[in-house]
Amino acid sequence: MDITLMHIRRATTEADMAEVAAMWTRSSVRLRRKGLDQWQYPVKWENIRRSASDLALWLAEDSEGRAVGTITVSCQPDHYWLPSDNPTAALYVHRMVIDDGFRGYELGSAMLDWAGRRARKAGKDWLRLDAWKSNPGLHRYYLDRGFSLVRIDTDPTDPSGACFQRRATVELGLGPEVVEA
Repeated sequence: MDITLMHIRRATTEADMAEVAAMWTRSSVRLRRKGLDQWQYPVKWENIRRSASDLALWLAEDSEGRAVGTITVSCQPDHYWLPSDNPTAALYVHRMVIDDGFRGYELGSAMLDWAGRRARKAGKDWLRLDAWKSNPGLHRYYLDRGFSLVRIDTDPTDPSGACFQRRATVELGLGPEVVEA
């Protein structure tokens, strides 16, 4: 399979949200099989619906219209970002998923570059995200894509909170071209 072009569009319909939930569920099964505790809870429909309502939920499709990934991009930081981080200086990535059948084509890298371009257009200096604390492979993924680890939240009851950021100007140019629909 050769994926050289990816369309990304807002996910706003019930069918879009169901596709996002299905991708998330497949990803959680894959993570469990790898022995990771990430996303081992039921789909949080309220988060999906809120992101769709806020026009922050995006669905990526290949040139044949198959859903290949999803990403939420918002100006709203999670609670991990402190006032000293200047939260308004960034755009925030949440719940990025590449569907299992499309992993290995740098689609996530391409979506992160696209999100960085959106951040620049919005006048933001940073692209930020938080990752699951117990997933070192995911941490390596973001480090390899130009992100720096800012800190890891110390709340033992919260499994997420590994805070990463990279300059919005960073583009790696990996993966397919992303065209916004």
